[in-house]
Amino acid sequence: MIITYMGAEFFKVQFGDITLAFNPISKDSSLKPLRFGADVVLVSAYHQDFNGIDQVAHGDKTPFNISGPGEYEVKGVFIKGLPSQSGYDGANMNTIYTVSLENMNICFLGALNVAELPAATVEALDEIDILFVPIGGEGVLEPAKAYKLAVSLEPKLIIPMHYGDIGSKDALKAFLKEAGENPSPVAKLTLKKKDLEGKEADVVVLESSRE
Repeated sequence: MIITYMGAEFFKVQFGDITLAFNPISKDSSLKPLRFGADVVLVSAYHQDFNGIDQVAHGDKTPFNISGPGEYEVKGVFIKGLPSQSGYDGANMNTIYTVSLENMNICFLGALNVAELPAATVEALDEIDILFVPIGGEGVLEPAKAYKLAVSLEPKLIIPMHYGDIGSKDALKAFLKEAGENPSPVAKLTLKKKDLEGKEADVVVLESSRE
């Protein structure tokens, strides 16, 4: 699995011949969008910073669009969407996604602004290998609450998002202070299941490919 960060909450996840896009930036956003072809696109909140579905239809790829709660299976990828809340710029509904692939479980919290999830939601998340958590405040989780929630979900890896070009400029520094870590940013994250052995809520900072 290869994970690339495109800024804001936009991620590209590749495994084999399959490419997933999470919360792509639309051409109507004040943020600069990036284009590539995806097989599946997951949109957590209806906002121009997150719903650029057309930006990941490229070449011979037209993505299967997932934009809300439910259970899905696409090309052998199992996806579950769970309803939650956001407070980001008028968006009040958010979908938390879990994705199972290559014997690993991804949890993408999207534009979440609720620091404590209902017990039924937590139970539905199952075991989390990689957790994407928003940390920038201003309608999503603030750094301290984001870290507290992230750790409570017991992931092996935590990837912060929604900071710098969106949300608080100092959010990443504050988040890492909460974590007591200062990892060097990496351009992309390449993982196999065995790489997660012994990990307990380790923070990974990905460089934005838009910078």
